[in-house]
Amino acid sequence: MNIDLHKSPHRIVCLTEETTETLYRIGEQDRIAGISGYTVRPPQARKEKPKVSAFISAKIDKILALKPDLVLAFSDMQAEVAAQLVRAGVPVHVFNQRSVSGIFGMIRMLGAMIGETAKTDALMIELKEGLDQIERSAAALPKRPRVYFEEWNDPLISGIGWVSELIHLAGGEDCFAELAASPAAGGRIIYDPEEVVRRAPDLIIGSWCGKRFRPEKLPERPGWDRIPAVRRGHVHEIKSADILQPGPAALTDGVRQIHALIQTWAADRE
Repeated sequence: MNIDLHKSPHRIVCLTEETTETLYRIGEQDRIAGISGYTVRPPQARKEKPKVSAFISAKIDKILALKPDLVLAFSDMQAEVAAQLVRAGVPVHVFNQRSVSGIFGMIRMLGAMIGETAKTDALMIELKEGLDQIERSAAALPKRPRVYFEEWNDPLISGIGWVSELIHLAGGEDCFAELAASPAAGGRIIYDPEEVVRRAPDLIIGSWCGKRFRPEKLPERPGWDRIPAVRRGHVHEIKSADILQPGPAALTDGVRQIHALIQTWAADRE
């Protein structure tokens, strides 16, 4: 029997952005047969690749027509899509990274799946060096601000795992770090908005998936005009594509933006 012991996937459908970005970062974008319609990183992916899915739904017939030898999905939110593809005989892997180390684990596993561990090792070293540089810069800050990160506004959701870790690495203290252990958004709901007021964040960062964060609306929330961040104008948006995707984006542009906002806050106190 003629068996190719070194064959690896060459027609990959990525149902979320982070695996697409990773494959582009290591120069293996030719393997990508289809992507999520929400993909914005890298920009050329939208121009080059067929869009076959949203986040919790997908065009199954369109995916099957691409004849993928691997589909990459993320979390329980895509479990039904994954199940439909498995029933159709398609190899599927569902990642579930929720932390910085989990993101590195995803990159490492993806490299092993496609037989390109040297490339993903080099990417991980690059990403780690960037994080180390930010951590060294953060260590020089005279004070760490209390940071409230708002993932959604109705209901209020905060504490997403890798974001909480990156806030700390960048020099801040996550006001709702205790919520970071919950993998589901339902476990990170802040039921009493007054609790944000009580925790008095110095810096507020919003990133609402699918719609624009509106800093100017926060003073209209009852009692929020008493929050230090609101009073002093330290309320900012980071685009969801830069921080809410658990992949290279969060470990590069996302954390750099968090650190820059913290540095601006620190300079304002001088």
